[in-house]
Amino acid sequence: MTIPPASGPEQAMIFDEEIYLRLNPDVLVAVAAGKFGSGLEHYERFGRAEGRLAATPGVPPCGRVILTAQPDQVAEQPRPPVGSLDAIRISPAGGIYIVGWVNDTQDRLDRIDLFFPGWSVSFDGASLARIRRPDAEAAMGIATPHAYGFWGFLYAARRLSGGSCNAVLRMKSGAERSLMLTAETAEDQEMRNIALGQLAQAQYLGNPYFAATASVDAAIGAQLVDFNQMLTRRAVNAPYVERFGRRGGSYKGSIIVCLYGKPEYLFLQQALFSRHPAMRDYEFIYVSNSPEIAETLLKEAKRCSLIYGLDLTLVLLNANAGFGAANNVAAQYASSSRLIIMNPDVFPYDQDWAAKHSDVLAGLPAAQTRIFGVPLYYDDGSLMHAGMYFEVDTVPELAPGRKPQTSILRVEHYGKGAPPETARFLRPRPVPAVTGAFISVASDWFETLGGFTEDYIFGHYEDADLCLKSLEAGRAPWLHDVRLWHLEGKGSVRRPVHEGGSAVNRWLFTKTWGDLVLGELLGPEPAHPALRAAAKEEALA
Repeated sequence: MTIPPASGPEQAMIFDEEIYLRLNPDVLVAVAAGKFGSGLEHYERFGRAEGRLAATPGVPPCGRVILTAQPDQVAEQPRPPVGSLDAIRISPAGGIYIVGWVNDTQDRLDRIDLFFPGWSVSFDGASLARIRRPDAEAAMGIATPHAYGFWGFLYAARRLSGGSCNAVLRMKSGAERSLMLTAETAEDQEMRNIALGQLAQAQYLGNPYFAATASVDAAIGAQLVDFNQMLTRRAVNAPYVERFGRRGGSYKGSIIVCLYGKPEYLFLQQALFSRHPAMRDYEFIYVSNSPEIAETLLKEAKRCSLIYGLDLTLVLLNANAGFGAANNVAAQYASSSRLIIMNPDVFPYDQDWAAKHSDVLAGLPAAQTRIFGVPLYYDDGSLMHAGMYFEVDTVPELAPGRKPQTSILRVEHYGKGAPPETARFLRPRPVPAVTGAFISVASDWFETLGGFTEDYIFGHYEDADLCLKSLEAGRAPWLHDVRLWHLEGKGSVRRPVHEGGSAVNRWLFTKTWGDLVLGELLGPEPAHPALRAAAKEEALA
C-alpha cells in the first residue's frame, strides 16, 4: 500500500504491514489483543504522528523473496522452518546473546532478525556457532546427528532496551518463522560467563575442543574479545594498593604474582621463598583478580610481613581483569628494573635460587637476559618446562556452512615429562617462547613491547604472545638454568567459563600469529631470524 505524505513534497511511503509490526512489537501485541484492526490502523491514528518507521521510504522493502504465479496458478509459498529461538539476553553495556535451533538440513539458515521497540538487529547465519541439540533431534524424531542448534553473540557497545521482541528466523529460500518472546536481562560479567560457558559446554560434531575454537572464527570471537576489553578496563580502574615492609627500598627484581580464587598460596609462597637470604634483594607484588578474597589477602599479607619480613605490595582489583591486564597493572608498582612474572604455585627448587637469578643478570650479555625463562619441574621430579615451541592442528569442520577444515596453533613445552637432568633441555639457549609461570624480563623491554596483550580472556596464550612480540622486535627469549618447582594448575580455580576463554584465546592467538608461526616458527627447530642471530651470538661468545 502506498501512503501519500501528510503534507508537503515528501516522497510517498510504501506501507508494509509485516515490516511495521516487526519494527513495532508493542503494536503487534496491541493488534493481537484486538485493540487495533491492523498495523495500518495504528499507523494512521498514531504511528505517523509519532514518527514510526513503516518501511523504507519510496522503495519496496528489499531483502525479501516474493513468489509470483501465472494467472491460472497459485504461488507456492515456502513452508515455515521447524525451529525456535529459545532465549535472548541483553546486558547493560550492549551484549546480545541468542540461543536456539532450526532444521536447516535442506534449507540453510540465512539470518535471524530481532525487532525491539526502537531498535533492531540482525545475526548473519554464518556468524552463528552451530552445535548439536539432542533435545531437538528427539523432538523431531531424527536419529542422524546434525548441528541443529545455534547460538550467537554481538556487542553493540551501547545501552539497549529489552522487553518484547519479534524474532524472525529467515531461510535461504525465503521461508521464515516469526516468534514473539521477551528478552531477559543479564549483568555484563554474567553475560560473558553465559557466552563462554555455552562455548565450553555445548555439544559439537567432531572434536569438541577444536570445534569450539573454530566456531568463534566467523564473528563471535571478535565480538567476545571487544566485550571482554570493556570489562577489563572496568576491572583495572582504580585498584586498591597497600604496601607491607620497607618503603622506598632498592631491589634487584620485582616478583609479580597474579592470584585468582586461592588466597592460601600467598602465605605458602612467602614461607618457602623467605628461607633464602638473597630474597631480601627482591620485592613481591601480588595482584588479585578475585575481589571476594580481598579481606583474606589483606590479613595474610600483614601476617606474612610480620613473620617472614619480605617486602610485599598487594594490588586488589574490583573484578577479574585476566592474567595479562592484572600483571600490567602490578608492573606499574614495581620498584626495580627487573620484572619477574611468577605463578602462585611456583616455588624454589634450589636453596640459592635468588642468588642464581642475580648471577645470570650480572654475568651474561644483556641480549641473553632481556627476557628469559627457566626449567620448571612437576612435583614428581620430572621436567615440566624448558622453553616452548609451536605446532599446528588441522581438523575437519563438520558443522554446516563452514570451511572444510580449520588449522589452529598449539603451544608445546620442550622436554615435558623428561627425566630431571636431561642436559639437552637444561642448557642455556634461545627458544621461541617461555611459559608465563615464570618470565624474567627487563622492565624497559616489557614496556617497549607494550606489556602483555590484554585482548586475551582470563588467561592462556599471553605468555607466548609476549615472546613473539619480543622475537619480532629482534630479541629472542632465552632459557637459563635457574630451577623452580611448578604445581601446574594448583594455584587458581578453573571453571567451564575459563575453558571457553581458552578456546577464544587459541583462536585469537592463531589469528594474530598464524602466518608468522607457519612461515618461520613451526616445530621444535624453527628458523626465525632472531633465533638464528641469538644462536650465532652464543657461538661467538
